[in-house]
Amino acid sequence: MKSQIFFKDKKILIYGLGKTGISAFNFLKKDNDISLFDDVPNLNLNKILRKKLKSVIQIQKKKFDIIILSPGIDIDKCKLKKFLKENNEKIYTDLDIFFSNFKNLCITITGTNGKSTTCQLLYEVFKKQGLDVKLTGNIGYPILSTKNIKQKTIFIIEASSYQLEYSKLFNSKFAAILNIAQDHLERHKNLNNYISAKFKIIKNQKKNYFAFINKFDTYSNNNIKKNNYKSKIINVNTKLNKKFLRNFKNEYLLSTSNIQNLSFVIEISKKFKIKRNILFDVVKRFKGLKYRQQIIFRNKNLTIINDSKSTSYSSSIETLKKRKNIYWLLGGIPKKGDKFKLSKFYCKNIRGFIFGKNYKKFSLDLKNKIKYKKYSNLKNALNGLLKEINKDNSVEKNILFSPAAASFDSFKNFENRGFYFNKLIRKYFNVR
Repeated sequence: MKSQIFFKDKKILIYGLGKTGISAFNFLKKDNDISLFDDVPNLNLNKILRKKLKSVIQIQKKKFDIIILSPGIDIDKCKLKKFLKENNEKIYTDLDIFFSNFKNLCITITGTNGKSTTCQLLYEVFKKQGLDVKLTGNIGYPILSTKNIKQKTIFIIEASSYQLEYSKLFNSKFAAILNIAQDHLERHKNLNNYISAKFKIIKNQKKNYFAFINKFDTYSNNNIKKNNYKSKIINVNTKLNKKFLRNFKNEYLLSTSNIQNLSFVIEISKKFKIKRNILFDVVKRFKGLKYRQQIIFRNKNLTIINDSKSTSYSSSIETLKKRKNIYWLLGGIPKKGDKFKLSKFYCKNIRGFIFGKNYKKFSLDLKNKIKYKKYSNLKNALNGLLKEINKDNSVEKNILFSPAAASFDSFKNFENRGFYFNKLIRKYFNVR
């Protein structure tokens, strides 16, 4: 479908040429004069894209009507910093382009932890019900690359704070904020800015729209009290009772974070009159997503968990509380302002194996809390861990790969990091 008038016959700069930027180019190229830019030189682009690439000097000389900014671009830390700040009112996102072209029903999920799992589970429930549903956004499927869109198509969108921060037009009839914890402060500068970016999805809602909020999340509830939002606020009870959870017989969904995710799926499903037997059947069979508290090896005495998605202490702590005798692999690029908040009661069960060049930050955080050792990289840390664990005669042993940090110091993304860890485990344990 061709772009509507707002994004038609315009001079447009697309900044950031990952999946999102390229999908925006393909969507807009027929109706607009497009220029492209990325901070990374020598990108592996096709001839059509290369012809559209501009230099910093060329961009500064040209007058643009619209700038489409990819979520990964930080205005304060990019090559066009001054240019973007001078043209801030022209900045839009792929979500804005989508909203101006399609009037489909949207369910937008955001929050610090659990977005992808919640979106995936909700998508599978809707699909089983027989609804025409698309899963898009931060989960890895750019919204502008979606095909076969019909009038009845429902979009389930995972939205990051980065996407919401830059958007100007987008809104969603159904929106959920799963939780708020200190995260991405290196980008948002402070917690208030981060919360504001998340709550933009609710701020833009209309009177007959629905906002789902975690009943027990302090930051979310404080924000609701301070602001007069137009939409109907639905407080989600994320503490489902054990008797109810036994209906699902799914170990993966018994962690505190996944119970929270399930709670939101249940509440949203009510609004769409999802059949109870369909919901129960999908939840029972749900295997979760890769690299998110994923059990990749288990025998009588040892369990190995790949939680590469963990990029902050808050996303690692639940598993650290849940299991005993933990050998914890952590490292990467630590989040600004992130703090290790775990009581001594749990810390006594943990031995840390820190990998990477940022070991000083982790050492400072863990000092006097858990015993730890430092290694140059993940492979060496795992080797050191295995030497120690082989001396351990405990009945229950757990290897937890939950980095509590971003992956970009050594890996392309958390998926690449998780894949590498699985590869190491297959080698050492001779498993497929």
